[in-house]
Amino acid sequence: MQNMAVLIDTNVLLNYITNREDVYLEPSVKIIEMCAKGELQGYMAFHSLSTIWYVLRKKSGRERRENLRDICKIFRVVAASQVEIMDAIEKDEFDDFEDCLQDKCAKEVGADYIITVNEKDFCHSEIPALNPTDFLERIYN
Repeated sequence: MQNMAVLIDTNVLLNYITNREDVYLEPSVKIIEMCAKGELQGYMAFHSLSTIWYVLRKKSGRERRENLRDICKIFRVVAASQVEIMDAIEKDEFDDFEDCLQDKCAKEVGADYIITVNEKDFCHSEIPALNPTDFLERIYN
């Protein structure tokens, strides 16, 4: 399991940072803790940072920077190549372009899974997507 690579979608990161009510809150926190301990290789897409910054806009700039610093200490921030971004632009199978970029970033690092609370949005992804609960069940069974 230690060599398993996972890309953590923005919504899972927001569960962790905001402690928001979500059916996947506890498993989201567990997975992030596993990444922090080095039990999983954790990655996050570069564009998640700007989304998190925006969602946390009611917090002070200092608090937002602290939140971003904290998650960047846990996760390696990754981008997709120019070729993959151009491919993402052409993929109309994805309803949400941001999800397609998540998939391309996961592909770039050879992730085993994308961990997301919206796995239905990734039905056309090249990297398999699982919600946090299903992911934990899969690795522990």
